This record gives sequence, C-alpha cells and structure tokens, in this order.
Amino acid sequence: MSLLGEDIVTEDGLFVVNMGPQHPSTHGVLHLKVWLDGETIHKIEPHMGYIHRSIEKMSENLSYRNFIFATSRMDYLAAHINNEACALAVEKGLGIQATPRAKVIRILMGELTRLASHQLWWGCTGLDLGAVSPFFYAFRDREAINDIMEETCGARLTQNYVVPGGVMFDIHPNFQKRTKEAIANFKRNLTDYDKLLTGNVIFENRTKGVGILTKEDAISFGVTGPTARASGLSCDVRKWFPYSGYENVEFDEILATEGDCFARYMCRMAEMRQSVRIIEQLIDNIPEGDFQEKTKAVIKLPKGEFYQRVETPRGELGVFIVSDGAASPYRVKYRSPGFSNLSALSTMAKGGKIGDLVAIMATIDLVIPDIDR
Repeated sequence: MSLLGEDIVTEDGLFVVNMGPQHPSTHGVLHLKVWLDGETIHKIEPHMGYIHRSIEKMSENLSYRNFIFATSRMDYLAAHINNEACALAVEKGLGIQATPRAKVIRILMGELTRLASHQLWWGCTGLDLGAVSPFFYAFRDREAINDIMEETCGARLTQNYVVPGGVMFDIHPNFQKRTKEAIANFKRNLTDYDKLLTGNVIFENRTKGVGILTKEDAISFGVTGPTARASGLSCDVRKWFPYSGYENVEFDEILATEGDCFARYMCRMAEMRQSVRIIEQLIDNIPEGDFQEKTKAVIKLPKGEFYQRVETPRGELGVFIVSDGAASPYRVKYRSPGFSNLSALSTMAKGGKIGDLVAIMATIDLVIPDIDR
C-alpha cells in the first residue's frame, strides 16, 4: 500500500490509504481508496479506468462474426463462456439454434473453462492468505485442462472457438479420452485441496465470519454468481434461464446462508464438483452430426433488440445487442458480473480489519478487465 493525495487524515480523524493500482492482491490494475479508523475499515471507494480498452465500442465496429471474440479479453478466465453468450445473442436474432452436437461441445468446453477458472481462484486465494503450496497444485490440474483446450482449438486461454450456429470446428479425436483422464485425476486431487486449505485452522480463522454479505444486500447491489449464492440468493442462470441444453443435465445449484468469505469459498469448491458431474454425464454422449449450423457469410440481424445471459465462473454475464439491420451491431452493452460484485465490496468490508480486505477480495474472485471494459 502507498500513501497518496493531499489529505491523508480527514476531518473526522480517519486515515486514508491507497491500495493499488499496482498491488499483488488486486489481481489486476485496480485502485482502492480505503478510509481507516486505526486498522478498522470505515469505507472503500474503487477507482477504475487503468485497463479500459473500450471493448463495447470495438464490438460495434466489428461484424457479427468477429465481435464475439473481442469478449475473450474481458474475463479472460472465462473466454469460452463470454464468446458463447455473444453467439447465443446473435443466434437469437437470426432465429436459429446451434446443432445438437455443438450444444454439447459448448457445455463441455464451458464446464472445463469453469473448472480451470475455479482452480486458478483456489490457488490464488491460498497465496493471498499466505499459503504457497495450493498455487502449484492448482496450476498442475489447470494445465491438464489448458492442454485439452490447446489441442481442441489451438489456444489455451482465449479460445475463440464459438461461432454463430455452433463451434468453429469439431473436437479433436483425443478430446474425450483426455477429458476423462483429466476429470478422473482432478476428482482424486480434490481431497488434497481440502487437506491443504479447507480444513486449515489459519485459513478458517481468516475467512469465517469475515466479509459478510446479506441476501438483501446481494440483491440490492445486483451481485450474482457464487458470491451471491453464498448469501442464499438462488441465481444460477443455467437453472433459471437454461441455454445450450443445460436443462437436459443434472446438477445442483450450490447455496449457503452464512454470506462470509468461507461460505463463498465452499460454494466454489462445491461448484467444481458439480462441473465434474456435468462433464461426466455428457463426455460419452456427444451426439453425432454437424458441429455448426449453416449461416450466411455476412450475418445481418433484423432490426430490434436482443439479450442473452449466461453463467460465468464469476456470475451473470449479459449481452445486449441493438441492431439497425446492418452487418455490425448498432449498440452493444455487456453486463459483466465483476462490476456489480465489486460494488458490494465496501459494504462487505466495513467494520473489518485492513487484513480482512485481502480475504474478501480473494473470495469475490475479481477479474479486473471484466470490470473495466
């Protein structure tokens, strides 16, 4: 932390410090202005703009095929799911659906993406709170998924695999075999995750009863994803507004009532098990047929407004398209989960210690480019 600005001490005796914009625990270029009474947090004011790239305006100057991939650079840990949201919005405008084979491939790739994202979150959460080993275990398992992504579509992080009508090309012949191997290994390794961190008394003391977000506040701030579900708010888009065939698979929406850092942690741990459950149901049941519905080379949506929401690892991502009938969107608006989740940070941290702020931010699972578009 660094001390910046003219007024370090306010009239009411509060001490003002700046966390970031370059800080290891912010996982990106985020600046938090923190008002402290001793070590007790009085208020937090996020300042953004350090990584703004005008992705919405970029999207409005690209074709309906190309703008999809600009969203890979928002939440870069959920690039496939971001792309799927855009493709679904375009398909809604065209009045078409992806082929049955493509739908299953999208779900499989989406849940692998969720697993990889949660694995990185778990490792970084341990690291933020002083546990170094989890970081290496998490990346070991995450590498297996990244290797599958690379073999399937040529990219490990920003896949650019989803297109209107389906996926860009069919899965690799090794996809099913390698996915089953990776999932089997991960199920065994989850016990190590619990031994290393979940039951650790230091970790529990740093997270239980810390950063409490009530269900009412979660609703008020528009919080979604595991952060909201840990407060008892049922909001999983895959359950409430199924897409790509999620209505055909069995999985549980993970809910808790405590609303603290530990509850958010446990929700994500349980969600990883549910992602494994979804993948196991589909990996041997991928339909035969085309991997892409035929569409015109130049896509033009009819005049109107189209909206699609999906469930990313951090919560609800919404894509809103306004079409004037041209080959590019007239207006694109992205409703990112991180922005709304960050807005609740001050409420969650107020009354806690400055050391608790790192734990709270870790369990919100912020990805700054998703917030600062």
